[in-house]
Amino acid sequence: MRTTPIITVRASRPLTEIEFCAWVAQAVPGDRLEYHCGFLVLDTFPVLSGLSDAARAELVRLGSRAFWAAEQGLVHLVQERTGPDRFAYIAVARPKPKAAAVSLSALLLAEQEAA
Repeated sequence: MRTTPIITVRASRPLTEIEFCAWVAQAVPGDRLEYHCGFLVLDTFPVLSGLSDAARAELVRLGSRAFWAAEQGLVHLVQERTGPDRFAYIAVARPKPKAAAVSLSALLLAEQEAA
């Protein structure tokens, strides 16, 4: 029996919400993407974060989109401790839901219209 190594794609720079959505749309089950490294809740908190306002706002959108993708059954969200108060936030692609004959872009549009 052959085993396949688990490979996590790590971005060389912070990801945007749009880049995360693009990855979710094309990912095959088992693909892994590290979408943030740090301490997400602290990195999005204005007083504690060392990020600019724009970078922090983008990280909030990214975190919200990752959670949304998990709620839709598109990804599993996991964390890996990389050091004291530091984590790798990883999305693992799931098989696309059978009932979802709609595309990811259609789901995103429906969500925007509902808001």
